[in-house]
Amino acid sequence: MFGLMLSCGTVATLMIVGYAMKRKGFRGGRKAYAAALGVSSLLVLTGAVLALTSGASFAAGEAAAAKEITMGAGLGFIAAAVATSIACLGAGFAVANVGAAALGLVGEKPEMLGTTLIYLGLAEGIAIYGVIISLLIIQRL
Repeated sequence: MFGLMLSCGTVATLMIVGYAMKRKGFRGGRKAYAAALGVSSLLVLTGAVLALTSGASFAAGEAAAAKEITMGAGLGFIAAAVATSIACLGAGFAVANVGAAALGLVGEKPEMLGTTLIYLGLAEGIAIYGVIISLLIIQRL
């Protein structure tokens, strides 16, 4: 439970700090962005590991009929999370690039809006593929 609270707290704190920095007009460079991304990734990963490992010790104290969480299951959950996160990051980069190009094209030729939406949908499909792979991994556990 502590690991889950650590992960959620990290995300919420970074959202609040980012909003406050945006309102004050902070113009940070790449170093500030890289430091925030590194710290948040480390805290979220630590929270995930704590959440997965504390479940194994908690399950040991429950009734014998309960399914035991093994190290392999924990690594499977981590693999599912990594598959989804990498796919979503890839989709984010794809949508950023395709969206910028689509805005430029629609600005010059407004009749091309439908075509650009198709390309944006294809870029978003990358994230859906990651979720499908995660569901397949979790199904095998």
